[in-house]
Amino acid sequence: MEIEHPEYEWFKELGLKWYAVPVIADMVLEIGGIQYTAAPFNGWFMETEIGSRNFGDEHRYNQLHVVAQKMGISTLNNRTLWKDRAMTELNQAVLHSFRKNGVRIVDHHTASRQFATFCEKETTAGRKVMADWKWIVSPSAGSSMQVFHKDWANEVKRPNFFYNTPAWLRETEPSPEKQCPFHISARSAKFS
Repeated sequence: MEIEHPEYEWFKELGLKWYAVPVIADMVLEIGGIQYTAAPFNGWFMETEIGSRNFGDEHRYNQLHVVAQKMGISTLNNRTLWKDRAMTELNQAVLHSFRKNGVRIVDHHTASRQFATFCEKETTAGRKVMADWKWIVSPSAGSSMQVFHKDWANEVKRPNFFYNTPAWLRETEPSPEKQCPFHISARSAKFS
């Protein structure tokens, strides 16, 4: 879908587009010691995944400078907070565009509140919450959210999905007759 802004008409000129549903198809699902290499799944987006991490990150689409200049903000000095202001507008554009196209998306403040509620319910039920802080706390306005001042054990549990090294980057594997067809060797999978 095309990304546009509710107030800035020029935003369309940036030509930014994003897909509605994230589908993951390159991970390994491990259940009971068996590794399934074809177990795609989908999720949903939080707007900062697109606006901050993808459009704003200088190592990805690097749009902060362009947006700040179009907004008329000086980018010559960091004291103008041009990066913060541009990132906020990128996130606003993502929220607006998804809503306009009838696609559900969550903002980072709502997601923080939802995760805090989940943690409270799990604690009340006597279950331990595990999470990776850097994935739970948004790259925008982090300290303004409930989850910022929390800490969780970052333990890896199974069943789980794990990153998989693409086949074209793997080292030579043992012959198929010596290996379970459902097994990814430790050399070719990144289990973290």
